[in-house]
Amino acid sequence: MSTPLASYIFGIVSAALVLVVVIEMLRRRRLRERHAIWWLIAGILALVAGIFPATLGWAATLVGIEVPINLVFFVGIAILFLVCLQNASELTILETKTRVLAERVALLDLELRGMSTDDDNSARAADQNEPS
Repeated sequence: MSTPLASYIFGIVSAALVLVVVIEMLRRRRLRERHAIWWLIAGILALVAGIFPATLGWAATLVGIEVPINLVFFVGIAILFLVCLQNASELTILETKTRVLAERVALLDLELRGMSTDDDNSARAADQNEPS
C-alpha cells in the first residue's frame, strides 16, 4: 500500500470513527443534540475530504488559501472555537440558574426557621398560661 493511499484510508477511517462515536453517544443519551452538532459537522467535513481529496484543494482555492492543509487547520480551530463558545454560553446560563436556586433555598430555609421559632414561642406561651 502506498503512503498517500494509506493516509487517505486513515483519514476516512478516522472521520467515520468520529461519526460513529458521536452517533453512539447520542443514541445512549451521553451527548445532547445541541452539543453534538459541531462534532457531526466536523466528522462529515473530514469524511468528505477523505473520500474526495480534490474537494479540499478546490475549497482552499475558492477561499484563497494556497496550502489546503491550512484550510483544515483553520476549519478545525473554528469548530473548536464554536464548541468552546457554546459551552461557555451554557455554563453562564447554568451558573445563573444555580445562583437563583441557592437564593430560593436560602429564603425557604429562613422562612422555615422563622416558622420553627414561632411554633416554639407559641408552645412556651401556652405552657405559661396553663394553670398548675
